[in-house]
Amino acid sequence: MIPERDPMPAGGPDRGTALDRFFAGLSEYIFQAKLGVADVQLVDYLSDLLLRFVRTESLHKVRRGTGKPATEVFQMLLEAEKRVGLARREVHRHIGDFTLFWSGMYPESLRKLRSASAADGFLDYCSQGKRAYRIAAEIEGGEGPPQSDLLIRLSEHFELCAYGLREVRREWEAGDGGEVLIL
Repeated sequence: MIPERDPMPAGGPDRGTALDRFFAGLSEYIFQAKLGVADVQLVDYLSDLLLRFVRTESLHKVRRGTGKPATEVFQMLLEAEKRVGLARREVHRHIGDFTLFWSGMYPESLRKLRSASAADGFLDYCSQGKRAYRIAAEIEGGEGPPQSDLLIRLSEHFELCAYGLREVRREWEAGDGGEVLIL
């Protein structure tokens, strides 16, 4: 029996939508049934990550001093250094989420970055994601969702989470005849 999922923080996606159920069910299937990951809190976080990043503005929620979105990890790292306390924790958590999402869902995009002139072409997304989650977990006062122990697990199991997200993508692309989900 799978324990009931915790509600999203205020302002987060609705739990009752078809898209939420799709991501939750697919994530639970891949991580729990196929990969044997029994960490319900971790799997819930990953399905919530997918749901949050459906909206492009969620991918680029960190803003630079000019007000423009930080679209590269390198820019986000610079912004994190300018912040203190919970604001810094939130930027580092976002860096972890961002790098995990791209490493897991679209790793082919990362290969293209390496040959591009973008600053991110020189970064190892896996190392940066693990580091960002670890820093976020260590910031004082960061006991709100997600809990520091979950951020540490995301750091320690970054590669497994990225692999699982690749499997989620593979599974939904395999689908049943390419039908489109209409919400």
